[in-house]
Amino acid sequence: MTDNPPLPYESYALTILNVLSRSPGQPALITAEGRTVPAGELCDDVRRAAAELAARGIGRGSTVALLTGNQPGALLARYAANLLGARVVHLTEGTAPETQAQIVHSVGPSMLLAAPTAREAAEALLARAPVPAVLTLGPASFGEDLLARASLREPRPVAGAARAGDDWCIRFTGGTTGVPKGVRMAHGPYGRMLALYAGRIPSGSRPRLLACTPLAHMAGVVADITLLAGGTVVLQPAFDAGAVLAALARERITDVWLLPPLLYELLDHPDLPDTDVSALRRVFYGGTAVSARRLRSAAEAFGPVLHGWYGQTEAGNITEVLPHEHTVTGRGGRATAGRAAPGAEIAIRDADGRPVAPGEAGEVHVRTPMMMSGYWQQPELTAEVLRDGWIRTGDVGYLDAGGYLYLVDRLKDMVVVVGGHVYPAELEELLHGHPAVAQCAAFGVRRADESEEVHVAIVPAAGHEAGHGAEGGAWRERIRGFVTERKGAMYAPSAVHVVDRIPLTAVGKPDKKLLRATWAPNPPLAAGI
Repeated sequence: MTDNPPLPYESYALTILNVLSRSPGQPALITAEGRTVPAGELCDDVRRAAAELAARGIGRGSTVALLTGNQPGALLARYAANLLGARVVHLTEGTAPETQAQIVHSVGPSMLLAAPTAREAAEALLARAPVPAVLTLGPASFGEDLLARASLREPRPVAGAARAGDDWCIRFTGGTTGVPKGVRMAHGPYGRMLALYAGRIPSGSRPRLLACTPLAHMAGVVADITLLAGGTVVLQPAFDAGAVLAALARERITDVWLLPPLLYELLDHPDLPDTDVSALRRVFYGGTAVSARRLRSAAEAFGPVLHGWYGQTEAGNITEVLPHEHTVTGRGGRATAGRAAPGAEIAIRDADGRPVAPGEAGEVHVRTPMMMSGYWQQPELTAEVLRDGWIRTGDVGYLDAGGYLYLVDRLKDMVVVVGGHVYPAELEELLHGHPAVAQCAAFGVRRADESEEVHVAIVPAAGHEAGHGAEGGAWRERIRGFVTERKGAMYAPSAVHVVDRIPLTAVGKPDKKLLRATWAPNPPLAAGI
């Protein structure tokens, strides 16, 4: 008797195509222009595009760079490339061309696939880092139209070439502290994670996701989960609070992913009280520190639908906060980052790698189902971060007796001042509890003598304008006094900057690199990515 041969590996892209083909009439995508793309049409378009890419030499081991924004082609192109076993590298239009060029030089892509609307970004990139082939996802004045060429082909099924250990993506981190690092993400862990989260959505519920943040990041992951669950992805080109609120009501959106600063913009928008958000079932948030006070406001506005996710590109999802857990707080009223997500393990360790007692702060170490393979072409950094099967997150936090994790800050964001260490996230949490503060960002600024001081940028709450001159000075002193009274003089900011809006990076996080550069003693001519 002979053993049966192993079944071919089925990548996440092939699984999504199989789901789409089973319900061809189900709306899969709704574009920003309001056009509905049925599941069968999306499936056929991916197969055609994959066949065209294969004919041009794209296959297992190839690298394809994507500059695709939030349009249907962004998902189509990724699925087609991954189906063939090629890895993808997302380039975000908001990232500086010099940084994009460094990424391209590092990974050496065989092809650039770009949205027609990305002409300016593509030309700026290509002037610095030529790519052998440039194709566009629709008619454009640069590159050859991939979709037009693919439309001439029959939508025959394409055999998946990817293997579980192959990279589906090299995802470059946000780069707020320098040139982004390339995180290698394998098919096997990613596919298992998608299946786990899609399986938690009630069968037949047909989720409707609003993708209003870059598909190159978390919105793309949630889009994959949505399509695997038989749902619909509604696309918006970028986040705009008014447009998001209108779409929530018009499209009867059930799911949305937001970084906390964007969630705050929705809460502060004048249209919110009159917006019908009754269809919402899951508002996912994460990616940066969150205010417990603002979360309470969000729960009042949207209902018991908040799902907090704490994770990292290197590890995937680490913890989650379910709707009924949003009243759980730690020392000083700090919002919890939740308990370990399915399959995740968490350990808090000191600087020597020894476990610490519950309630004691240390570096967060994790093991998860979706851990990275390592950093692209950086074995030393991989060995530093990935040790004995655990990832050193670089985050400072503590676990309570109930297994809830509380994050204090990033090790690298810690500001060293006279008297000790200041954690910006702790200061932000405190200031978000002040009625005059709508949004804030705390950061360290290095003085000319190389010492550090704490600065905060604040967007005043409506009705609490800072004013000018002596009035503005008094307002700032009240903020400093508020901090001093509750956290001590060490935490009192040396400077309080009143701004109209906290600048965000291309992925929607507070751009502290730009903030530091703006208020440094000798700021550079250009900063931030």
